[in-house]
Amino acid sequence: MDKDLTPWYSPEWFFPSTLRSFTWENSWMLWFLLAVPVVFLVRWFIRQNTNQKLSVAITRQDLHASPLALLRLIPDVLMFLTLALLITGLARPQKSNEKVEQWTEGIDIMIALDISQSMLIEDFVPNRLEAAKEVAKNFIDGRVQDRIGLVVFAGDAFSMAPLTTDYDLLRAYLKDITYEMIESKGTAIGSAMAVVTNRMGESDAKSKVCILLSDGDNTAGNIDPITAAELATAYGIKIYTIVVGKEGMVPYGKDFFGRPNMVENTIDESTMRKMASIGGGEFFRATDNRALEQVFARINQYEKAEIKETRFKDTSDYYYIYVSWAVAFFLLWLLLKSTFISNILQD
Repeated sequence: MDKDLTPWYSPEWFFPSTLRSFTWENSWMLWFLLAVPVVFLVRWFIRQNTNQKLSVAITRQDLHASPLALLRLIPDVLMFLTLALLITGLARPQKSNEKVEQWTEGIDIMIALDISQSMLIEDFVPNRLEAAKEVAKNFIDGRVQDRIGLVVFAGDAFSMAPLTTDYDLLRAYLKDITYEMIESKGTAIGSAMAVVTNRMGESDAKSKVCILLSDGDNTAGNIDPITAAELATAYGIKIYTIVVGKEGMVPYGKDFFGRPNMVENTIDESTMRKMASIGGGEFFRATDNRALEQVFARINQYEKAEIKETRFKDTSDYYYIYVSWAVAFFLLWLLLKSTFISNILQD
């Protein structure tokens, strides 16, 4: 209900729905409404016991009840309403219209995912690559209004998805990733970092983050990973590096009888550690699916978009509505006190 459109004399102000829509600045005043009928009952009781009575001898058959006799109660009813409406006005009925303006300063995040053949080792379930794809998908699901891109690399590197907020597209790309997408064998970590820098170099986001996931050995490419990390840092890109996999004998494929083939696996953490240190991020080591999930969860907590909020509260008072009704009833009470309705003997 708009106070500018509904006149004060409209009965809508007394509808239960209208009264429930108010907030009451002085809600404690409403308790005095219970005292109003008590005051009138006490007043009636005192009159009944203290007023002078005149004995008149008449027969019962001469007594006639008339509905018109109830008219003498109108002044009391008007005074009752006047007091109740004054108390309602003093309780300060209000309506507040709160508006919230909210916006976020998003983060640009590039996920660089190793898809080399070594990522098919099955020390993760079902293998390193599929486990990485699953946690990357869950990570994307947990972001809001951040631009996210994908870079895949093996012996070479290329940008699979530019920075975008189309998370459905990113999930579709992740689903389609296989180790066969890049023919060049090996792991070109430096090349992957260079592609990330190329994609994010012109970004004007307040925060730029690269999450680089690999088994840790740089065996291909013509760009040194450390040099690539220094270049990325010059563009304000924070680098998180994740090395996946266990050292020693790990399962890789199956033999003729369906038994796992065990192969020797070595991991060089030093390069990835140094890249994270240069990039101002953090290095992580994940040896199973659960550990990898925890790594992405920690990064998700570290890199939160800044949410800014501005609130506007517009409060309108409606006490004047009920005070106006109270004044109207009081003036009517004064008028009726000077008419035949008033009981002059009692007054």
